[in-house]
Amino acid sequence: MFTGLIEEVGRVEQIVHQGKTLKLSISAGRILEDAGIGDSIAVNGVCLTITDFTERKFSADVMPETYHSTSLAELKRNSPVNLERAMKAGGRFGGHLVSGHIDARGRIIRKRHEENAIYYEIEVPEEWSHLPVDKGSIAVDGVSLTIFEAGASSLTVSLIPHTAGHTILGGKEAGETVNLEFDMLGKYIYSFMNKAAAKPEKKTVSEALLRENGFL
Repeated sequence: MFTGLIEEVGRVEQIVHQGKTLKLSISAGRILEDAGIGDSIAVNGVCLTITDFTERKFSADVMPETYHSTSLAELKRNSPVNLERAMKAGGRFGGHLVSGHIDARGRIIRKRHEENAIYYEIEVPEEWSHLPVDKGSIAVDGVSLTIFEAGASSLTVSLIPHTAGHTILGGKEAGETVNLEFDMLGKYIYSFMNKAAAKPEKKTVSEALLRENGFL
């Protein structure tokens, strides 16, 4: 589990494509101070497992499902990436609950500046367009952000200068792809309500019901 607060920006040192899988080697510093093999690291919001590491870099494998459903396949050598360690039970919780399981890829439609803020309008795939809500939470490339405006097929988020300068989002331009993870609580509530609505209405036990089913 993650919080969406990026700890550092790493860089892809090596990327090996093996069919529809990847093997990544990423340079890092702070996040490796207490790292161990098997630890979880969010790379651009995608939960990956450390398979090997040194003082200055770590390796991770990308499975076919992750290859197809995230933007990691678009990475190249020297690409910068957002990095966050899994949250500790006793640590501060400053963002929102982020699982590291990407729901969809979104395309940046428009980027605009206003005073000290950067606004991104991001296209949302139709099957996920029901989830964004105004002032709701979303993780974009692993960054916990508040939805400024939720439209029918897009959403808008804004970056403060700190977020723009300390994550890869500030350098993103229109046309680029980002990983989207919608609010976990919202997804659970939507799923629960859908299942509840789909259940047939319960019938009370009555003489007529018993006769109908051959008990009388």
